[in-house]
Amino acid sequence: MSAETPKIERLIAMAERLIEALEADIAALERGKPSEMRTIDPEIQKLSAVYGREAAGLNAAAAKSAPSELRTRLTAITKRFAETLKRHARLLTRVRNASEGMIRSIAEEVDRKRTSARPYGRTPAQTPRPVSAIIYNNVV
Repeated sequence: MSAETPKIERLIAMAERLIEALEADIAALERGKPSEMRTIDPEIQKLSAVYGREAAGLNAAAAKSAPSELRTRLTAITKRFAETLKRHARLLTRVRNASEGMIRSIAEEVDRKRTSARPYGRTPAQTPRPVSAIIYNNVV
C-alpha cells in the first residue's frame, strides 16, 4: 500500500458523490425542474472545489505507484465523471439557449408591438425606446 492510496480512495469517493449530483441535475433538467438541481447546493459546490484541489495534487507518478486495482477504479470513475460532466454541460447549454431564445422572441414581439404603425391622433406619438437593452444588456 503506497502513501497515495488513501488520497486516491478519497478522490474516488468524491467523484462518485459528484457523479450522483450531476445525474440528479440531469434528471431534474429533463423533468423541467431546474430548481431541484443538486449542484447549486453549497455542500456540493464545496465538494467540487475540494475535488478540484485533490485532483490537481495527484500526479502521474503517485497514481502509478498505487495498486493496479485502485488505478483501474480511478481510471474508470474519472472516465465516467468526464462523460457525465459533458452530458450535464450539453443539457445546460440546451436549456440556456432555449430560455434565452424565448426571452429574445418576447422582447422582439414587444418591440414590434411598440413600433407598429399607429393611427393619426391629436398628439404626436412618442418614439418608443428600444427593448434591446432588456435582452441581457445587449450581450445576447
